[in-house]
Amino acid sequence: MTEIDPLPPSRRRMFATASLASLMVAALAVPAAAQVQPAPANPAPAEPVQALPGAPENGPATIAPEAPPQSEDAGPAPDIVVTGSRIVSSGFAAPTPTTVIGAEQLALNAQPNIFNTIAQLPSLQGSTGVTTGTNSTSSGSQGLSSFSLRGLGTIRTLTLLDGQRVVGANVTGVPDISQFPQLLIERVDVVTGGASASYGSDAVGGVVNFVTNKRFKGVKGNVQGGISDYGDDESVLAQLAFGTSFLGDRLHLIVSGEYAREEGVGPGGYGEEGPAGRDWYTTATLVNRGITNDGAPQFNYREHAQAYQYTRYGLINAGPLQGIAFDANGQPFNFNYGSNGVPRRNTNGDVAGCYVGFCIGGDLSGNVGIGTTLKSRLERYNGYGRLGFDLDADNEIYATVNISQVDTSNQPNPGAAQTSLTINCANAFLPSAITGLCAANNITSFRYGVTNAILPNIEVFPSRKQYRFVGGATGKVSGFGTDWRYDAYYEHGENITDITVNNMLVPRRYLQAIDAVNVNGVIVCRDPTARANGCQPLNIFGGATPSSAALSYLQPANGPFQHTRQTQDVFSANLSGDPLSTWAGPVSIATGLEYRHEFYHVTSDPYGNGPLPGTPYNDLYPFDPVLNPEGNNWYAGNYHSGRGSYNVLESYLELNVPLLNTPTLGRANLNVAGRATNYSTSGTVYAWKVGGTYDTPIDGLRLRAVTSRDVRAPNLSELFAAPIAVTVPNFTDPFNNTSVTITQNTIGNPNLRPETARNTELGVVYAQPSWLPGLSLSFDYYKIKVRGLIQAVSAQQKVNFCQQGVTELCGGFFLQGANNQGNFVDVQPFNLASIRTEGFDIEASYQIRQPLGLPGRFTVRGLATHVINFVTDLGLPGAVPVDSAGANSGNTPSWKWLTTETYTQDEFSIFFQQRWFSDGVFGNQYVVCQSSCPVSTANAPTIDFNRMKGAFYFDVGGSYTLTKALNAYFKVDNLFNRDPTPSPQTNTGVDINPALYDIIGRVYRVGVRFNF
Repeated sequence: MTEIDPLPPSRRRMFATASLASLMVAALAVPAAAQVQPAPANPAPAEPVQALPGAPENGPATIAPEAPPQSEDAGPAPDIVVTGSRIVSSGFAAPTPTTVIGAEQLALNAQPNIFNTIAQLPSLQGSTGVTTGTNSTSSGSQGLSSFSLRGLGTIRTLTLLDGQRVVGANVTGVPDISQFPQLLIERVDVVTGGASASYGSDAVGGVVNFVTNKRFKGVKGNVQGGISDYGDDESVLAQLAFGTSFLGDRLHLIVSGEYAREEGVGPGGYGEEGPAGRDWYTTATLVNRGITNDGAPQFNYREHAQAYQYTRYGLINAGPLQGIAFDANGQPFNFNYGSNGVPRRNTNGDVAGCYVGFCIGGDLSGNVGIGTTLKSRLERYNGYGRLGFDLDADNEIYATVNISQVDTSNQPNPGAAQTSLTINCANAFLPSAITGLCAANNITSFRYGVTNAILPNIEVFPSRKQYRFVGGATGKVSGFGTDWRYDAYYEHGENITDITVNNMLVPRRYLQAIDAVNVNGVIVCRDPTARANGCQPLNIFGGATPSSAALSYLQPANGPFQHTRQTQDVFSANLSGDPLSTWAGPVSIATGLEYRHEFYHVTSDPYGNGPLPGTPYNDLYPFDPVLNPEGNNWYAGNYHSGRGSYNVLESYLELNVPLLNTPTLGRANLNVAGRATNYSTSGTVYAWKVGGTYDTPIDGLRLRAVTSRDVRAPNLSELFAAPIAVTVPNFTDPFNNTSVTITQNTIGNPNLRPETARNTELGVVYAQPSWLPGLSLSFDYYKIKVRGLIQAVSAQQKVNFCQQGVTELCGGFFLQGANNQGNFVDVQPFNLASIRTEGFDIEASYQIRQPLGLPGRFTVRGLATHVINFVTDLGLPGAVPVDSAGANSGNTPSWKWLTTETYTQDEFSIFFQQRWFSDGVFGNQYVVCQSSCPVSTANAPTIDFNRMKGAFYFDVGGSYTLTKALNAYFKVDNLFNRDPTPSPQTNTGVDINPALYDIIGRVYRVGVRFNF
């Protein structure tokens, strides 16, 4: 491996104090670039710093990252050994591809949350953050920043802190990156392949490991502010860290504190009014003609679609009065349906000239899709401390504490739309003109739809508090003629999550309140029992502001609430060494044992949960005979109480055996590992891997391959989920071809078994050839098959499959309730499905010293991922596997790449970044045709247009060294303000996909960093 001459120490310190670490890497990912430094004369205690990504020979990178920023008296830095396995041995080359993101790259991207930088990697697909899940009330995942590798989901990516597990911030078990001590992150190591045999359950897609600086001395900080081009999403970041030593440099203390706030982007209005002047929302919808066999496509892509079941201030949507709407003043008028639509005035509410459920154009004021928060507000506080004591030059005991809080908020949708209300013609709020039309048409009631724009909008406030404590020992001892490195720790973590919801409607009370009559000249609720329990009448014909008494009755101040306490206790011990040697080199071994206990307990309010023991009705939630005593009384956010726990005991053994080491034939090694894991809930499961690398005689050329069996056991949520009930309007009853409102109950399944996966990777690396030492190239093919996938079909899929004859799914739902009362569908996970995906990664970098004779360095790097297929099979009779590769409505575009170019010298740097993904489709299941179409089916529906443009984003940043200890910087994301491409729904929901597209727009950030 050819080394690049290091900078002089004084110059290196100058770059370090600027907190950009010389910017010599200048690429977002530095695959396996960590260079083994010579052992210092007085080495840091314990073994070299172990990280997940590949050893110096493991990847294509040629440029060693600078040492992390330190003050002048920080002392010698420890060795850095980067490995995608548990083996820690000089010269070891792991077969698993790995990417390293250094502190300098994190600084270059200047994000208020380290998560945003890492999530840009092409191999990370489907990660969750502040722009995803914003339409959710009950998931508990709003604002949760977690990674997903290969599009396999956050629950199949293992995220570690210093190689240790972190308590989950959600009952799915995934941690929240916002709770990590971000200023002290030295690098982030990303293993893009199955690693269960080495690192345990959940590492099906790979591992993301955050490595902190454990020897920092001095004081450093960062202050940053940002704002979007639209004047929103203001952000503030303040970070400060301090490190010192005592007792002759044997006792080391590091503390850090952080505060960050991102205001987010709130909701737009009604119709197509985007927030803060954003004008890209077009209500793109896949409208259903309802005809499957006339030679024309069943589905049509249309923009400016208008649902004709409701409007902003109310619409009579069936029967002889269909088409009469109400304006803000409560005055009736003939609704403009668009598409020259004419109401048929039948009991189904059909509209001639329009599609099933939609017209195009006309009065769009009732559309509510853009009324959802685009980006959740996020505020985080983080405190971290580490105290380490050197027992001697090789051994250390330590303790860490991490206490953090993350508060988020979002608006899932405006009001609480109703589509099939039955209104009595004697309603006291009806205009006399409508009462007269009722009499003229000999009807006593009519069907009505309204968005309930007069009600305050729902607001969700999740708050997560983490308390994490670790005590451990690390170092090396001698025995049996070799040095043995050990690492043992105990971790106790707790995460307390409170979800509070404001302005949530109680539908049963709503039905009582809108049924108003005139009694002795006073308008009251018709039902005397409801009146006696506080019912206040509500006028839903127009835009009249409800009285405070009515709002208190409909939307109690003590809305849905859920309190979750989740704990994790881990004891882990690992040992590695080189007990013997062959003619080809040392045989390395790693072994270890881990015990883990996971527990959660959730309590909820009585209106959602029902008055079970421990949650009785009380003064805050008084008993009301109108309510369902079993709970599920909220429009959404019907949290239920529950608890669950499991224990895990696992052990592993890993070997690295050199097979070849000659100047003429090259060097080869075999790496194997096995792990046995016993779960108290599902028994014993085994994981293994077999791989190797071959350094060919060709200068700089290496081959690598690995195949593994990886596992993921069901998490607490899948096993013991406290039932969550959500009201779902516009649910299609396929038995009667009608639209109904249901309660969807999500429940756990304690009989689940572990998932198993087969992961195979083949790669070639061409790194630092002697003829061009600044060049690095790699190509890695991957193929993953996950079996026994734990997955639940959606409520609509469950009912549809039953209607199509899949009798296994014909239990657990009811759809025939009068006025939608009692309608429900239970959703539960099973080991039915499978996922098969394959593709390849390409990485390339090149660095030039003194480009064109100029001082400094220029570096260019590119990373790309191509997804060949991503096939999900539900495993149900009649279900056809769906390939979502290239479906830009999801997480796995066909191509995704990231490139960076950086020029840096002593005083300043300039940084350019390009993010791109390819054009795609709405879904691969569609058959595109304009005429002579085949018969449209559920598995192969016909459509007239099926294309989603990809996106290209250009970012620019730079920095300037003001003094030795002070550095100023700027960053502009999405410089050309590229708008998102519509991702059409089959309803008028939010027609964007924040998992792929930037929905914020151009963002400016400036800041200063200091290091003393």
